[in-house]
Amino acid sequence: MRPVKFASLIPLAFAAPLLGQTPPRGPGPKFDDALALAQAAISACRAKGDHVAALVVDADNVPVVLFADDASVVLAQQFAPRKTALVLRYKAPSAATAEKAKTDAALAAEIKADPKIGFALPGAYPLTAGGEQVGALAVSGGSSPAADDACAQAAVTKASVHKR
Repeated sequence: MRPVKFASLIPLAFAAPLLGQTPPRGPGPKFDDALALAQAAISACRAKGDHVAALVVDADNVPVVLFADDASVVLAQQFAPRKTALVLRYKAPSAATAEKAKTDAALAAEIKADPKIGFALPGAYPLTAGGEQVGALAVSGGSSPAADDACAQAAVTKASVHKR
């Protein structure tokens, strides 16, 4: 076996950090827009006495902002990414997809089989900028899925989204 010369290992010392770098965040809403959306959703729910989590994700379902009201439950934070994954996959509000899945057995099975989704619940909306879907907003943990949906819809209706 031939010994490896130390000089031949020097390029590897410089290459390793470069290989470990992760790419920048994908296309998605600007941070300030995501912040405003999450705050608007939580405020809408608080006005109704609900304590929720609000999640804004980019087009790859990577979180941009996650807020959980002080009195929200942990499950709210765990369900929100499933709702955004549903929106991003089917490019429609989660309530519409959940309603369709009630009568479409193939769709229901597809949703159930997806480990990132698992079930369809109202409470999430697509975020678009310039006609392109750039992310999603989900609200979770309210007194009902319909309450989550109302808060998310109020936030999406109120705020504007700009692509990052």
